[in-house]
Amino acid sequence: MSVASTKSVDVKVESDKDRLKEVKSILVSQPKPGDENSPYLKLSEKYNLKIDFKPFIQIEPVDLKEFRQQKVDILSHSAVIFTSRNAVDHFFRLALESKVEVPTDMKYFCISEQTANYLQKYIVIRKRKIFTGERTANELLEVLKKHKEEKYIFPCSNIRKNDIPEFLEQNEYTYSEAIMYKTVASDLSDLSDIKYDIIAFFSPSGINSLFVNFPEFKQNNTRIAAFGPTTALAVRNADLVLDIEAPLPNAPSMTGALELYVRRANGLL
Repeated sequence: MSVASTKSVDVKVESDKDRLKEVKSILVSQPKPGDENSPYLKLSEKYNLKIDFKPFIQIEPVDLKEFRQQKVDILSHSAVIFTSRNAVDHFFRLALESKVEVPTDMKYFCISEQTANYLQKYIVIRKRKIFTGERTANELLEVLKKHKEEKYIFPCSNIRKNDIPEFLEQNEYTYSEAIMYKTVASDLSDLSDIKYDIIAFFSPSGINSLFVNFPEFKQNNTRIAAFGPTTALAVRNADLVLDIEAPLPNAPSMTGALELYVRRANGLL
């Protein structure tokens, strides 16, 4: 499969059996993990696979002028909702650039404990009021239900999910949405002549980046893997065949879903 192929025939929805071909190479549309114990590395070694990493999207900061045009006053809020490390980084960056000292009594509502722990890069955690969900936005919403009296600021990207803002709006919370960074397509021109059996996607933005870079992309025999329901929907909306959907009940991670598929496609079951 050539990522930028323009001469191949249109995508044809084939039976699962017809598309179940041997897997030798996988492209993961994320940065290469720095952990030597990465499950991708173990997957590569276990099944003798070529696994490459290439971020399909990148984060760009919103500059101070553009932020100020949104007329969001950080100090008029009593709590911050963080759904990612990017949101944490750019919130404190813009506070610093705005010469705003975030008050010690500011409350932080984080989508996960991992995101909450990341706050220690900027604040002394033990002295602050931090509330966390388990892992998903729905779990964070359950936490927010107990704190309706707060005035929330929601740092986010220009591309974000609707669940949290819709919840705040529908339940008449006092909040401000602040776009503090942008999610844009990466330059993928170096993939124009590279072939992979599987491309793994993790967000609708990754699918968008694929077509921004290669408007004439044809899937052909390339298998598409998607993590999460919104990514899976983006694959289908792009008229692509979704071959591998994660998470699965018996494979909660992308690597787990990939391994199940590789074992089946490569005749190892």
